[in-house]
Amino acid sequence: MSTTSSSNGLLPTSMSGRHDDVEAGGSARTQDEHHEQLEHDPNDPFDLDNTKNASAQSLRRWRQAALVLNASRRFRYTLDLNKEEHYENRRRMIRAHAQVIRAALLFKLAGEQQISAVGSSPSTPSASTGNFDIDLEKLVSMTRNQNISTLQQYGGVKGVAEKLKTNMEQGIQEDEKEVTDRKSAFGSNTYPKKKGKSFYMFLWEAWQDLTLIILIIAAVTSLALGIKTEGLKEGWLDGGSIAFAVLLVIIVTAVSDYRQSLQFQNLNDEKRNIQLEVMRGGRTVKISIYDVVVGDVIPLRIGDQVPADGVLISGHSLAIDESSMTGESKIVHKDQKSPFLMSGCKVADGVGNMLVTGVGINTEWGLLMASISEDTGEETPLQVRLNGLATFIGIVGLTVALVVLVALLVRYFTGTTQDSSGATQFVKGTTSISDIVDDCVKIFTIAVTIVVVAVPEGLPLAVTLTLAYSMRKMMADKALVRRLSACETMGSATTICSDKTGTLTLNQMTVVETYAGGSKMDVADNPSGLHPKLVSLISEGVAQNTTGNVYHPKDGGEVEISGSPTEKAILSWAYKLGMKFDTIRSESAIIHAFPFNSEKKRGGVAVLRGDSEVFIHWKGAAEIVLACCTRYMDSNGTLQPIDSQKEFFRLAIDAMAKNSLRCVAIACRTQELNKVPKEQEDLDKWSLPEDELTLLAIVGIKDPCRPGVREAVRICTSAGVKVRMVTGDNLQTAKAIALECGILASDTEAVEPTIIEGKVFRELSEKEREQVAKRITVMGRSSPNDKLLLVQALRKNGDVVAVTGDGTNDAPALHEADIGLSMGISGTEVAKESSDIIILDDNFASVVKVVRWGRSVYANIQKFIQFQLTVNVAALIINVVAAMSSGDVPLKAVQLLWVNLIMDTLGALALATEPPTDHLMHRTPVGRREPLITNIMWRNLLVQSLYQVAVLLVLNFAGLNILGLSKDSNHAHAVEVKNTMIFNAFVMCQIFNEFNARKPDEMNVFSGVTKNPLFVAIVGVTFVLQILIVTFLGEFAHTVALSWQLWLASVVIGLVSWPLAVVGKLIPVPRTPMSVYFKKPFRRYKASRSA
Repeated sequence: MSTTSSSNGLLPTSMSGRHDDVEAGGSARTQDEHHEQLEHDPNDPFDLDNTKNASAQSLRRWRQAALVLNASRRFRYTLDLNKEEHYENRRRMIRAHAQVIRAALLFKLAGEQQISAVGSSPSTPSASTGNFDIDLEKLVSMTRNQNISTLQQYGGVKGVAEKLKTNMEQGIQEDEKEVTDRKSAFGSNTYPKKKGKSFYMFLWEAWQDLTLIILIIAAVTSLALGIKTEGLKEGWLDGGSIAFAVLLVIIVTAVSDYRQSLQFQNLNDEKRNIQLEVMRGGRTVKISIYDVVVGDVIPLRIGDQVPADGVLISGHSLAIDESSMTGESKIVHKDQKSPFLMSGCKVADGVGNMLVTGVGINTEWGLLMASISEDTGEETPLQVRLNGLATFIGIVGLTVALVVLVALLVRYFTGTTQDSSGATQFVKGTTSISDIVDDCVKIFTIAVTIVVVAVPEGLPLAVTLTLAYSMRKMMADKALVRRLSACETMGSATTICSDKTGTLTLNQMTVVETYAGGSKMDVADNPSGLHPKLVSLISEGVAQNTTGNVYHPKDGGEVEISGSPTEKAILSWAYKLGMKFDTIRSESAIIHAFPFNSEKKRGGVAVLRGDSEVFIHWKGAAEIVLACCTRYMDSNGTLQPIDSQKEFFRLAIDAMAKNSLRCVAIACRTQELNKVPKEQEDLDKWSLPEDELTLLAIVGIKDPCRPGVREAVRICTSAGVKVRMVTGDNLQTAKAIALECGILASDTEAVEPTIIEGKVFRELSEKEREQVAKRITVMGRSSPNDKLLLVQALRKNGDVVAVTGDGTNDAPALHEADIGLSMGISGTEVAKESSDIIILDDNFASVVKVVRWGRSVYANIQKFIQFQLTVNVAALIINVVAAMSSGDVPLKAVQLLWVNLIMDTLGALALATEPPTDHLMHRTPVGRREPLITNIMWRNLLVQSLYQVAVLLVLNFAGLNILGLSKDSNHAHAVEVKNTMIFNAFVMCQIFNEFNARKPDEMNVFSGVTKNPLFVAIVGVTFVLQILIVTFLGEFAHTVALSWQLWLASVVIGLVSWPLAVVGKLIPVPRTPMSVYFKKPFRRYKASRSA
């Protein structure tokens, strides 16, 4: 049976995952109820549980279905559905007309420079190329046209490097003047950004609200009629007050929106600022992509982004993905025949060094970036659902406004409406036309103002507000959010698949155990017991088969070792053994390389010594390299068969792995020169021999667990989030670290399939993988594809999966997961671009903080919904009942606009910026399809709104007697006092209820209030402004000054909401969500239709 459901918050769709939200009043449900909620309604445009890879059609569908009063504001932060098409058009244009576009941009920048006469454009080089022997325009033209003949005329890469005064081995000199000279001659690696919207644009967008436009028209009409009938002194008040209130709403809205946009702008700047390594003065230094200059030598590795245009100096198996610039998704291999590299492309495979020849707007990538604006838009599942909720409430509000309008008009024209003095407002044949029009405009204004209050235009935008706040705070917690939706989806995460190295461990590696010469060395890095021939081969294997570097300062300072943590550990160990890095690299040459591959778990190089001898060096996972070895070199430098010692080495690897050590083996073999391909083309296709290897050494590398990771894992477990470790390391090493981190509770748990090898998992059938995935806690010797298969299996089981990754091959798993988390330090650019959140310190504890923030986003939105709906329900009921019964409303247009300001903009600011609390981690994950308005919220909302309605209606109908105003000789004044009291008490109720909204399920609503100074400030400012409005803006706001007794009574009425909230929280709520009861009539109706 199919059921109708809606994710607008009143009619939920389904639960994603198996957990309920405690704050949301969730608990164990019967199978039928759970099944009932799991159903998805394809007819509901707002039923989008995941927007990460949603189709443009489904995104367009919900926008068309939403009730929107201000489209430019409501859809400001949603995805630009034409973005891809616009990008593609710009890319094609730039590829075809790069020279013309560059010339136009340079002309524009030069003009701006002259006009401002302040500073100079960072991207505009001077006409002169200074001390360099090559012309900028010729250099740019050669690279853009990929002109090989021009490159050869300059003497190839070597000739260009000489003209640019660059040492191809050591890079440019590492001094500020050198960099400045190059920037002034060839430009800097920046481009002029498209200017963001000014504050005036936000004012204009806030003004686009349909109801506000109608109110302004009504205000102008009222103003004209008022001045005509009552004169300027008295006549401007009604129309003028409404116009001023509308302008105040527009200004406050614009200021809030503008602040948000600045926060997003800062985060975008952070995302674009890529850090990369360059060679300067022989050292590998890390710099910002903006600091790259022409002449720089940049090492390229798998997953890197090409930071500027350039020419390949040297490379092995280098393959570039040029799809971002050419639009063709094919991998292009780069060598001396095809040496040109384009900025913005990605390294798909291999390694290499490039010489930078073009930066900034002298590259096609720079021109493209300068011509498109940064798109911060992206809808989130919560944003879509809130649009559904806003649409539902808006329809109710419009209906109520229409009822009020009809009721007031009917009462007015039937002569039953009286003014404040008791006189009948409309008498047929007596009342003038101008009075009738004036009275009708006032009635119409009240109806429109009810729409302003009733349609929660700010509700979907509250998500953006809380996300902007959360993203800014998460930066301090070392998490950079790339996709907004990930921030809130993290609150629903039921499992985290984490890497081991650098995430659960410190990534500070040192070699602590060594097996070489057939036995264990007493001291891991003491060469005294080893034969010089063995030390020489180890040194050559380490020095040549690495992407790291060893730099000896000229002043004799401490040696600097760079590279990945594993590379640095092995280089440091070999250096202590006596490795002469520079000497070895100069005496032998790499003729072919097989870069380290996470599938094969090893990497190798072919090294030519002199003219006749070729050695092939391999380095990688110990048990895999050991399986390829047939001999080992003993401590005397003699080659011995390995068969008798193989078991000894296996046991040694197991022993090290059980001590949490990463085991790496170093091996080599000779290769006859005549079996090595002579032609470069054949050499590029040559597979390095990996059989009959000679084992040289096995090293055990210690990488300690991060402090606090055990506690972070415990917090996750208690919060209903299962932590799984997925690592490429040996299963024994993985098990030891998992026990140390608390991922595995004890040794008894470490049985298959709780702990499993990637190879075993990938060989299972799809159905078996889904069954086994639920039980997996540790996966060792896993490839990136195994990680992808695990993520897919877990998602099919209903889990909301967060996965960490740092390598290029992790990109598919990061993309497939609900939340992809890449590593900021060790992660490649490809991994970062495929991820949703970048963990800047690579620390698992930061991942846990992201979970807290994700839950905080959802909780804050629920707080705001509860607060806003309480105001909506109370204001609508009071005005409807009063209008139907007396033909007048106690809450006037200006007053309702002030309430709307408290509720919408100020309320969102106060509640959407609540910091996360530990309480959030004492509950299970938020179901992604959990109803937005939960049973606890319904209870709180109904208790408060019924109290407010009861008190204010009593004041409306019996206020004159209760307040002792019935004996007042001036009846009109008495009515004004009563209406002011109703308005004041209503606002006091909202101010005090704002505290209740902070803690929907806790008794103490004041806990942590001092940690949110913005909340305290907004409540304080609201209170002060209310005093000023009532006391000093009488004629303007339709109020009169109240006595201190009435002020005290107003405060007491508001204050009662606190003890009332405590009592209300003692009322039990049913387990079944209220939304299920709402849904039943729809289900029955649909069943009867299909029967």
